[in-house]
Parts: sequence; structure tokens; C-alpha cells
Amino acid sequence: MPDSKPARTAGAPHGGPPPEAGRGLLLRTLLRSTATVTVLLALYYVAPLDSSHMNLVTVLELAVGLALFCSLAVYQAVSIMRSNHPRLRALEALSSLVPLFLLAFSAAYFLLARNAGYSFTEPLDRTDALYFTVTVFATVGFGDIAPVTTTARVLTTVQMTADLVLVGVIARALLGAVQVGLRRRGDTAPPLREPD
Repeated sequence: MPDSKPARTAGAPHGGPPPEAGRGLLLRTLLRSTATVTVLLALYYVAPLDSSHMNLVTVLELAVGLALFCSLAVYQAVSIMRSNHPRLRALEALSSLVPLFLLAFSAAYFLLARNAGYSFTEPLDRTDALYFTVTVFATVGFGDIAPVTTTARVLTTVQMTADLVLVGVIARALLGAVQVGLRRRGDTAPPLREPD
């Protein structure tokens, strides 16, 4: 019965690919990640966000989008665990999950601002909505754009809560998937530590 562990390659630490192959894999991963972000941004800017009014359907669309996001996160975690290169696969997963998450909220803010222009301290186009989403995500909050109406504040609060979940739970799950993938491969990786 053949050994299921990858063969150790001379000169490659931990039995991984030779350094040249590793650089090629990293380059391909970075190119795919860049392409993913570019395509998602392009789709955001060309998507027909022309809802005539912000209503329950819009809220349900955001909820469905977040449910799809969670499903994609689970799929990504499983694919990381099964990957021959779990660290690179995790990088690719993050390059799709984080932009998708941010763009879903950007679209919601854009629709809200478009249909109830008084919802924020200034009108928002798509770029302004993306900017506001990223400042909320990064917890920078420059104060130049702020939610004014209850609906805008509730939506922003939902994003802030989801940001904490994304950073805390999903990032931890993806890192755990990397550890499982490395153990499956037979690599010895240090276990995840809890912060001191």
C-alpha cells in the first residue's frame, strides 16, 4: 500500500515543494487573488443597483447575501483542509471572502443613500459607499461620512457586528483549517495560540 504522505523533496523544508516551485505557486496565488478582487470590484461598479426604493426586499437581499457569504466561508474552510497547499488556499479564500463581504455592505449603503439621500451626512456614490464600508470595517471612522437616520445606523451597527464575527470567528476558522490541512499533509506546524 503506497504511503499517503507527500514525498520529501531534497532541499525543501518540511517536505514541501522546492523553493522555485514554491515561488511559482505563491505568484499564481497572488495573481488569482488580485484577479478575484478586480473582478469583484468591477462587478460592484457595473451591477444594476437601481432599486426604486429601500424596503423589506432590499433587507432580505442583504440577508441572503450574508447567508451566501457564510456558505462560501464554510466551503472555503473545507477546501483549505483538503488542499495540498493550505496556507496559499487560505490566502485565496481571504481574497474572495473579505472583498465580497465589504462589497455587500457597500451595495446596501449605496442603495440606502440613493433612495433616502438624507440617511448619511452627505450623498454617497458607489465609491463613497465603499469608502464608508472600509472605514467602518477598519474601525477608523474618520467622521466625514456618518449615518444619520435610524435605518442607516441599524445597517452600520449590523456591519460592525458582522465585522467582529468576520475577524474573530471566520478568520479563526480559516486558520484552524490551515492547521488541519498541514497536519493532513504531515507537516508539523505550531498550534494556534491564544493571545496572552
